[in-house]
Amino acid sequence: MVERQIGVALWRQIADRIRLSISNGDFDATGMVPPETALAAQFGVNRHTVRSALASLADEGLVNAVQGRGTTIARKERLSFPISKRTRFSQGLSGQARDLKARLLDHASVPATREIADALGLKPGETCIRLDLLSSADGRGVSCSTSYFSAERFPRMAEHFARLGSITKSFAASGLDDYVRASTDIVARHADANELSLLKLSPGAIVIEAQAINADPQGRPVQYSRTRFAADRVKLTIET
Repeated sequence: MVERQIGVALWRQIADRIRLSISNGDFDATGMVPPETALAAQFGVNRHTVRSALASLADEGLVNAVQGRGTTIARKERLSFPISKRTRFSQGLSGQARDLKARLLDHASVPATREIADALGLKPGETCIRLDLLSSADGRGVSCSTSYFSAERFPRMAEHFARLGSITKSFAASGLDDYVRASTDIVARHADANELSLLKLSPGAIVIEAQAINADPQGRPVQYSRTRFAADRVKLTIET
């Protein structure tokens, strides 16, 4: 059953439950989502509500409505993105997609908030370079991210990225040839309106957010980032 009067539409709750069941492999034996009548009885709603939930999942590319058969599960393997000592977008997805791109959406010089300052070892109010990126694999958005860098140490980070399309290459152009992952915090949540738009997700879709700090070989923080992965397209693999 679904919960009423909690401020979340019934169809969205049902879509979330079906999405989780697909992820857990509950329907792998048949490759089909249960019939609308069965789902309506299971969740205690009418078939129109179930149809709305299935339509949103179809928009995400998770299911397909086939006339005369029902709703099939789209067999799309999720990309595996490793979180390791040296986490790199292109290297991490190498061999899983032919065309990997990271596009600069926006950039700005901003004062460091307490959170950013603590992460980068700066004083609150010091100037940072902010980069907003959209990363894709074979033309499909897989993540959007916001990264911060010390403006004093990396004043041309935005310029370098616009030219090179890579954080690693932009660091190298700034005189930093290597960097390592110092910490990663991971949470799962519903995508906000901006993430839905950027990644072309349906309302109710889940993103996995990784908040990370990268450091130079001497242990000094060089990058603080918040990367939001589309959970139905990417799984994170922690490598030790």
